[in-house]
Amino acid sequence: MPYEPPTHTVERSLRATTGAKIVAGVDEVGRGAWAGPVTVCAAITGLRRPPEGLTDSKLLTVRRRTELAETLRSWVTSYALGHASPEEIDALGMTAALRLAAVRALGELPVRPDAVILDGKHDYLGTPWKVRTVIKGDQSCVAVAAASVIAKVQRDKMMAELGVDHADFGFADNAGYPSPVHKAALEVRGPTPHHRLSWAYLDALPQWRHLKKVRSWTEGRVPEIEGQLGFDF
Repeated sequence: MPYEPPTHTVERSLRATTGAKIVAGVDEVGRGAWAGPVTVCAAITGLRRPPEGLTDSKLLTVRRRTELAETLRSWVTSYALGHASPEEIDALGMTAALRLAAVRALGELPVRPDAVILDGKHDYLGTPWKVRTVIKGDQSCVAVAAASVIAKVQRDKMMAELGVDHADFGFADNAGYPSPVHKAALEVRGPTPHHRLSWAYLDALPQWRHLKKVRSWTEGRVPEIEGQLGFDF
């Protein structure tokens, strides 16, 4: 399906309006998975012409995404990855876990960015970072698209490795997201050490429901539900 290639329009705008010289694109993968970490990539690309075919990782075939990630690792000015574990997601909630992973990624860059382009409409990063949120930024912004591809390929690789000891769950194919194979394995075997135990899918598993972790919400705070999908039978 044809798509418009990403541009440096947002980065140029940030440079012009804020005086930022170094701008990082940030994207996450794994938010809606039932197992595995949430992974964030921060990428700095400058204003060079991107590799042909760069776009949101979800629009690419596995083969093309893998090839493009290899190209991007040497093409970008710099990049870094940050992860928040299932235990951290359970303890903190997804928004805080995303921020933790993003701060870890940004902290691993060789130079601190002056501004950040964040995919989506919610700023989960916050102060002290100068953030510009862009809906579908992984399709429209070069740096965010690069971060999207690198993050997706890296997390998929991690999940395939975790799945070696849990073959019934099909992590190499579903990357910890709900799939028929994944759901069937959960019903029979229950969650692995890599599963998020605060997620709503456990409500549909009576024999494993006792494993569910419930966070105590601070006064006035609304519980986060994004990504916490149930079985939806």
